[in-house]
Amino acid sequence: MKSFSATIDIHASSETIWAILIDVANWPSWNPTVTKVEGKIALGEKISLYFKSTPDRTFPLTVSEYAPKERMVFSGGMPLGLFKGDRTFTLTQKTDGIVAFSMREVFSGLMAPLITRSIPDLQPSFEEFAASLKTKAEQAL
Repeated sequence: MKSFSATIDIHASSETIWAILIDVANWPSWNPTVTKVEGKIALGEKISLYFKSTPDRTFPLTVSEYAPKERMVFSGGMPLGLFKGDRTFTLTQKTDGIVAFSMREVFSGLMAPLITRSIPDLQPSFEEFAASLKTKAEQAL
């Protein structure tokens, strides 16, 4: 299984961070890795992500888990479980005023070993997303 992840401490409330995360229409204004997001965040809803690294492709995803101010998961892939990607966003309260944000994507399925060979290194974009979210949330204080 191939995976990517990033974790960062943010000096802001989980409410502030969550509000930024679910306002996907505004992601491009603070996150340089995303050029456009279509759809809305709610359990079972479909969204489409457009990334700077792959401007000619869209990634259709489903909001497969949604626990406000704690966790959400975007899932996508191929039918019959041949290939699946799950991107999980998690907020964990550490101490008063500090929240740990983590984002992890795991690729799985029978075709994963073949398909993941063509997936570029997403680690830098994960770290950039986390750092940009931190900046946006801390500036909102």
